Amino acid sequence: MDPIAELIVGLVIVVGLVGAVIQIYPGSIIVAAAVAVWGVVTGGTIGWAVAVVGVLAVAVAGVAKYLYAGRYLKSAGVPNRTLLLGAVLGVVGFFVIPVVGLPIGFVLGVYLSEIGRHRDHRGAWRATLAAIKATGLTILIELAGALVATGAWVAGLFATP
Repeated sequence: MDPIAELIVGLVIVVGLVGAVIQIYPGSIIVAAAVAVWGVVTGGTIGWAVAVVGVLAVAVAGVAKYLYAGRYLKSAGVPNRTLLLGAVLGVVGFFVIPVVGLPIGFVLGVYLSEIGRHRDHRGAWRATLAAIKATGLTILIELAGALVATGAWVAGLFATP
């Protein structure tokens, strides 16, 4: 593959890694797509192996983050309707306050839902913290999958002639 094309793939991967952290766009999917394109264009055993490892790493992380978050929130006693309200206010917040509105809206939505359910600040705040922790851990899981895909790409760069 042309060095300029590899540089472009690398830049797209960096954009994807940033997206995996800030959660405004689907960063890990961008990383998987860039790694897969590189693997298909490079071809051969190394190219296809890198593509498969990259896509599988992102897919496994994608499934794991939802399973883990769901299990964590159920154990903390946070109902699905609370998360739904948090998601709705997160989307509204995204448009009202650019960039930082999504997390602010999510936290506010979870807190408002839980204050209505618990009728006290302490219980609502405990559930809100559980939702924030679960969100942070899912970001780390997604980032880990994207980093494994990135590592496969870097290894593929060194392994190709």
